[in-house]
Amino acid sequence: MQTVHYDVVVVGGGPAGLAAALAARERQASVAVIERNGELGGILEQCIHAGFGLHHFKEELTGPEYAERFIDQLAGKDIAVYLDTMVLNITHGEAGQTVQAMNEKGMMIFTAEAVVLAMGCRERTRGAIRIPGDRPAGVFTAGIAQRYVNLENMKPGNRAVILGSGDIGLIMARRFALEGIEVEGVYEIMAYPNGLYRNIIGCLDDFGIPLHLSTTVTRINGKDRVQSVEVSQVDAKRQPIPGTARTIPCDTLLLSVGLIPENELSRKAGVAMDPVTGGPLVNDVLETSQPGIFACGNVLHVHDVVDYVTEEAFEAGRQAADYAAGAGPKHDAALNLHAEAPVRYTVPAMIDGDEASIPVKFRVGAPITSGRTQVRCGDRVIFEERKAHRYLPSHMEIITLAQEALAGCIGELKVGIVGDETMAGKGEAR
Repeated sequence: MQTVHYDVVVVGGGPAGLAAALAARERQASVAVIERNGELGGILEQCIHAGFGLHHFKEELTGPEYAERFIDQLAGKDIAVYLDTMVLNITHGEAGQTVQAMNEKGMMIFTAEAVVLAMGCRERTRGAIRIPGDRPAGVFTAGIAQRYVNLENMKPGNRAVILGSGDIGLIMARRFALEGIEVEGVYEIMAYPNGLYRNIIGCLDDFGIPLHLSTTVTRINGKDRVQSVEVSQVDAKRQPIPGTARTIPCDTLLLSVGLIPENELSRKAGVAMDPVTGGPLVNDVLETSQPGIFACGNVLHVHDVVDYVTEEAFEAGRQAADYAAGAGPKHDAALNLHAEAPVRYTVPAMIDGDEASIPVKFRVGAPITSGRTQVRCGDRVIFEERKAHRYLPSHMEIITLAQEALAGCIGELKVGIVGDETMAGKGEAR
């Protein structure tokens, strides 16, 4: 068994892990990145479409190009990289963090002052949404289909139905069309699309692929291979409406029905979890309930733009390095952030540091035509901002609170949206 020590250990070599490692190294910390796959880059390696880097690099890149920018930077920064290495457990103790991992050489023990969780997320499967019917071949998650087409040069089928309007599903609708696969339509159980507006236009409208809202797949038919699916319209409670079912012949069903943060390791480490996001609860420096364990990227909450993952991971890496050096922020009495419907959650979930400005990210539970984001400390409004655009569940909102605005606040801050009586209260609060 090999034991090695680093100031900061980053778990995950995708976009979040790469950015966190670079930021920690810039703070002069010794850094190791542990990645279970045989290459760095994570999901970006199979995302060959453009649209990455517009915020961070101010130019449009493909996923592999975006990842390569960071991989190249990593190569010249004296950062240890352990590929094909699976982390089994993370424990927190008085002496710091211990990361237990395994690779082809055997068991490895990493000790560190700080750990950054950057394991990303996974897709929800058919089992998670319980579609009735047979269990034939031809049912794929959108990400698996993306890998088959873009990396393995395999054709999943000839005629496809896509369930869910998440961004990966929308992008794969276009990809299928480009590969000569007929896409009968995209079906979304909600009354609104869940992908970015630019993907609705560029992936569906530009290719004549219809989007059916308030509609879902209610049965899969076929013994050895998918032969058809049954789709039905749903009511306001997302229940199938009798008499609306129709059968769509197809040989492929693609599922784009949401992402789940990969947090088995976080739970084993004793990190407190947010029941809404499925990720850790963190404070304003992205530290979890376990001192010295930080989280960022899609393992924390699912992002819509990878550039935002990078920004968040830079902060996590800096804070982890400062913690390792004993120069972390002074923690004061925590202010809890309470999400009021239609706001579903906030990141961070608490403020207990002394940062001059604190970015707060949140999502709403339903579209809101217009309104103002408002943060209240008791009866006092300490922040208010009107948005120029609609609030959409697919879009992550970001506001910035000034530390001086928090003076005199104790206990709880309430984050909500005011000014639109017709939509307020339709979201799901924490």
